[in-house]
Amino acid sequence: MIPVFDGHNDFLQRLLANGADPLAIWTIGDGSGHIDLPRLRAGGIFGGFFALWAPSPPDGDGIDWKARQESPPYAVPLAGPIDTSAATEHMMRLAGRLDALERTGTLSICRSVGEIMAAKEAGRIAAILHMEGAEGIADPDMLHVWHRAGLRSLGPVWSRANVHGYGVPFEFPADPDTGPGLTEAGKALIAECDRLRILVDLAHLNAKGIEDVAKISAAPLVSTHSGAHAVAASTRNLTDAQLEVIAATKGLVGLNFAAGFTRPDGRRLPFAGFDPYLRHLDHLLDRLGEDGVALGSDFDGALMPSDLPDAAALPGFLDAMAAHGYGAELIEKIAWKNWMSVLSRTWDR
Repeated sequence: MIPVFDGHNDFLQRLLANGADPLAIWTIGDGSGHIDLPRLRAGGIFGGFFALWAPSPPDGDGIDWKARQESPPYAVPLAGPIDTSAATEHMMRLAGRLDALERTGTLSICRSVGEIMAAKEAGRIAAILHMEGAEGIADPDMLHVWHRAGLRSLGPVWSRANVHGYGVPFEFPADPDTGPGLTEAGKALIAECDRLRILVDLAHLNAKGIEDVAKISAAPLVSTHSGAHAVAASTRNLTDAQLEVIAATKGLVGLNFAAGFTRPDGRRLPFAGFDPYLRHLDHLLDRLGEDGVALGSDFDGALMPSDLPDAAALPGFLDAMAAHGYGAELIEKIAWKNWMSVLSRTWDR
């Protein structure tokens, strides 16, 4: 079985929301969601980015936006900024769940590629502590506190705006060039992440925000869970111009598995087989090269296709890559080696 390192999951949010007995959900599984320890092992996934994310309050508009996304075009209105103190408390609780998983001896929170490989060899899940939307950081001092706690990857925004910048709305078909770029606080945040060697994640950031990160950061540009806009015209996907900027830094894009972002018709519905994924991979490989493409599932945060209902089914996707004509060396790069390369060049430069 080819090992896999995954660029994004929202398991901690599911664990906090549903976890009356979180350790049992992790070690045994409860049949819900996409991830638990047995299914990660069955799928060959030895590690990944575990996201801290604070949800918006219910909007109360009475509209079923998930249903609306089944029949594009659609434009989901974004919630406004959320309270920093509430977001910080929520993210601390998520980080506490991850720490509890580490105390079981089945998972290691990793701060270097060496630690990731040591966890892999020991049979533990290698977890990168990632913050999706920097509402949990009110000032540079808090970034340093999170760094000491193990934070090694940060997306300045989720899709809603915050003090650091502006995300893309959930729209299809639409261009990700929406709104202004990073705020002055956001630019300072990126500069401090660069000094601390924290990976800056471009996923969810709008086009001008990505341009600002490219001007500030000396690290490879990375989007942990996105797709190709040329294949599916979602705002969450990257245009060819953006892929060109990422390629110029020898950066990387992790393919998002979310059905609504990968289907060319933009419908938030499951699909059979893996053809949409392969179309995205072909396009990303053409623009980024064999060293610039990886996987970023969005497990436990998105709707999966029918042939990839959870992490245990991931080998079927790798088999589809082989049937599509990808060689074993390329599949290994996409599955995990490209992640190790970009993390080393980000953290160890």
